[in-house]
Amino acid sequence: MNKTPKAQEVNLSYAWFVVAILMLAYISSFIDRQILSLLVRPIRRDFEISDTQMSLLMGLSFAVFYTILGIPIGRLADHKSRKWIISVGILVWSMMTVLCGVAANYGQLFLARVGVGIGEAALAAPAYSLISDYFPREKLGLAISVFSMGIYIGSGLAFFLGGIVISLSSGEDHLLIPWIGEIYSWQIVFFIIGFPGILIALLVYLTVKEPERKNGFSQKTSISKDALVPMRADFSEVIGYIWANRGAFLGITLGLTFVSLIAYGSAAWIPTFLQRVYGWSPEQAGISYGLVVTVFATLGIIAGGLYADRLSHRYEDGRIRSMIIAPIGLLVTGLYYPFMPTGYLSVLFLIPACFFISFPVGTAAATLQEIFPNHMRAAASSIYLFILNLIAMSLGPTSVALCTDYVFKNDAMIGYSLTIVGFVCVLIATLSFYLSAKPYCQSKKNLEEYLKKYA
Repeated sequence: MNKTPKAQEVNLSYAWFVVAILMLAYISSFIDRQILSLLVRPIRRDFEISDTQMSLLMGLSFAVFYTILGIPIGRLADHKSRKWIISVGILVWSMMTVLCGVAANYGQLFLARVGVGIGEAALAAPAYSLISDYFPREKLGLAISVFSMGIYIGSGLAFFLGGIVISLSSGEDHLLIPWIGEIYSWQIVFFIIGFPGILIALLVYLTVKEPERKNGFSQKTSISKDALVPMRADFSEVIGYIWANRGAFLGITLGLTFVSLIAYGSAAWIPTFLQRVYGWSPEQAGISYGLVVTVFATLGIIAGGLYADRLSHRYEDGRIRSMIIAPIGLLVTGLYYPFMPTGYLSVLFLIPACFFISFPVGTAAATLQEIFPNHMRAAASSIYLFILNLIAMSLGPTSVALCTDYVFKNDAMIGYSLTIVGFVCVLIATLSFYLSAKPYCQSKKNLEEYLKKYA
């Protein structure tokens, strides 16, 4: 077994171009993912469903195949073309989003959302691996944070654009589309956000180059003694490596999982909260919340990446120290927006909530890239995303809905549901990040020893 030739220095200007293209794909994915949050009222009305059924559309329908397929896709990305995998994924989720626009009932919309989840499973883990091979360690936190900005720009645009489209089509119950037929007026949103993704898939395939893998190994093929291919880790080896570094892996993963659970619950229900409690229109709620998410969550994730890179130069556990700021900040400033006397004050208090929710997202992904060898990174990232999304994406929207439907039994109490879920998650996230600090430092040493064995 031989080490691959030393990777050539990558042009950082081109590397940032790749990050920008991947971020554009992430924006598209989160627009497709979050748009349902602004359509709760018309979907519940037209399909005659409850909050809990609506939460399954926003969470479980998407999350099941997104999380399950993420692991084999991550394994594939550790030894196959990552840009090809990402391009196909974008094409699939974009076409399935368009199909949401022709769903005639709850069951059809549920299945279309499953398809969106299948396509989106092909983006995050391969992208983390790709970016890690383009950037040096000292810039990795910022690079992955910039890519992850797509989460918040996409979510914000989903609310913002959705609000505008709903406003423009609010006078019509149905629309007649050539070659398609009659659809509900709110379904036009899915055509507007789905078709551009096809162009993004083509852009990724044509402009992104597959970089040489760093900190990886090659092995001789059976075809030729001189042919070298990227080493592929057995799944049992990946699991074994995770288990050997479980303190760091699980601490970081669970910490971000419970911050993300707050994020998914908030994104799913805050537009509805503003409508139910303060009497805002869907367009007013969508545009206001969309602007806050786009601006302040984006600032949060960039600030988190920069601060983590800075602390990593000063402290061995600097990245962990930066991440623990997020749940503490949420506890101090970010859980009180449901109790404001007016909608405008509530939106004002959403600013620190959005900032701190996004603060650790890029850093957590970058931190995990630091403790795994290259030929396990995408697989490890996919397992990290499996845990995170299975819990956060499935339970985020649904835990809030269950509190509203079965604890308070009152739609107007949705703000209390958001606060209860947020408080519990903040406590778990703080403890998880805190307990991961020492194991993280040990895991970095474990990687150095692992690499020496194959030098």
